[in-house]
Amino acid sequence: MSKSQFADRRDGRVAAVQYLYAWSINPPADPEGDLKWFFENQEQPRAHYAFGEEIIQGGIAHLAAIDAHIRALAHNWEFDRIAKIDLAILRVAIYEMMFRTDIPPIVSINEAIDLSKQFSNADAKRFINGILDRLKDQLGRDARKSGTVENREGGKQV
Repeated sequence: MSKSQFADRRDGRVAAVQYLYAWSINPPADPEGDLKWFFENQEQPRAHYAFGEEIIQGGIAHLAAIDAHIRALAHNWEFDRIAKIDLAILRVAIYEMMFRTDIPPIVSINEAIDLSKQFSNADAKRFINGILDRLKDQLGRDARKSGTVENREGGKQV
């Protein structure tokens, strides 16, 4: 993967975190219209954020499963007390780890930690890393390797 592809994916993840954060605070009545408006107000054209849009759509579609994992893995922490920005970061990373087997889990974890440094407080990275590390151990696949792109939506659910 080239440097520009990595940068595009980073921009996509940032957009996904921003959208899922706003969505968690105020779910839109018209999700498609809201997404259109969101991308119209980004620095780059909508196509630039295609990866992020896949994460947004997938994260929302699999929200119940993703949140169930967060609840199970957030030891000694009430779900409703998790900061909304940390929840958005976790949702992005867990979606990738569970449903995007073309991305090595360790990449999703590292990206989530970087996003927490950018958007959350200093303690968030330890909290996020702890949850994602526990999930990584449950996935049953090599954390440093990716699967095939064709298997994206069929990622193993744990």
